[in-house]
Order: sequence, then structure tokens, then C-alpha cells
Amino acid sequence: MIKIGILGFQGDIEENANASKKALEHLNIDGQVLHVRYPQQIREIDALIIPGGESTVMGLLAMINNSANVIRDRIMDGMPVLGTCAGMILLAKSAYDRVVGNTKQNLLSLLDIVVERNAFGRQFDSFEVELPIDGISDRFNCVFIRAPVIMEYAGNVKPIARLGNKIVAVKQGNIIGTSFHPELSNDTKMHEYLIKMINSY
Repeated sequence: MIKIGILGFQGDIEENANASKKALEHLNIDGQVLHVRYPQQIREIDALIIPGGESTVMGLLAMINNSANVIRDRIMDGMPVLGTCAGMILLAKSAYDRVVGNTKQNLLSLLDIVVERNAFGRQFDSFEVELPIDGISDRFNCVFIRAPVIMEYAGNVKPIARLGNKIVAVKQGNIIGTSFHPELSNDTKMHEYLIKMINSY
């Protein structure tokens, strides 16, 4: 039985849990979906989802209880991870805000990207659009809420989705980062893709 962990500090925890359960059912795979916060819980999972929320708070809490170091070690060891919206920011090497500049927040610094926070505006600027995602879906309903955008990427980072000229999803080995919230779509292909990655590490 595989175990999928949802980092449970804050954010779209239940929505990601529900999407993960549906993905397991679609794939006919026996698995558990767990809310994880503490180092020992993170050591026992097979894949991790870092949900949307407030990336500054999430990073601070992860540092305080030492889960950040365990997350970093597990991902570097090959554990698949999906970071959505704030989760992608937390995975990034650098983040800034067009108003305040460098956010100087705690980041895992594993995904070789530079992220601009709130790149599409604030909460009232939320929107949905269907986009192709390379290797995952020809048409995926992408929900953008206070979404970041990838401004720079390096190393073996591969852009897998764009909105116009903006990069909104990337893959780097066992790491997937999205600007949008796949858990808010009725489509579970993104979560299914994460589950399929488990067998490859």
C-alpha cells in the first residue's frame, strides 16, 4: 500500500486529499492519503503534496518543527512531490513580490526556479482556463488563485505548461510545480501522474 502525504500546515488540504483518493481509485491502486506535519510522518510516505496556502507561514512552520530538513532530504532522495501555488513557491530557490521585492522567506530551495508571487493579481483576479500540460493532459482545467508565475528556470527544469508567454507549470526530475490549483479541478490527471511517479524512484 502506498502512502501519499499532504503537508498539513494550512491551505487546500482536504481538496488535495479528495483528489488523491479519486486518483488512487481511477488507477485502481491500494493507498492511503495522510495529513503530515511532523518529521516522522514525512519519513513514512511515498509521495508528498505541498498545497496552496500562505507560503511564508508554511515555510516558517516547516522550519520550526524541523520538517523542512526531512522534506528536503526525502525529495533529494527521489520522493515524488507536487507543489501547487504556494507549495511551488516553497519548493523554489528564489521568490519575490513585485511590490516588496525579495521576500526573504524560508524556502526549500530544491526547484531551480525564480518565482514571482501574486503575478496575476490578488484574490478577486482569480480565473480558470483550460491548458495543455506536457505529458499529463491535452486539456486541463487550471484554477488560478493569487497565483505565482515562473520567471526564470535553470538546470534540468522543464516547463510543461504555459499561459500565453508565462510559464505556469514545471517538472524537475521527481518535482512538479504548478502555479494553479489542480485539486480544484474535477480532473485528477495531475494527482494520477504524481502517483505513477512513485514506481520510478
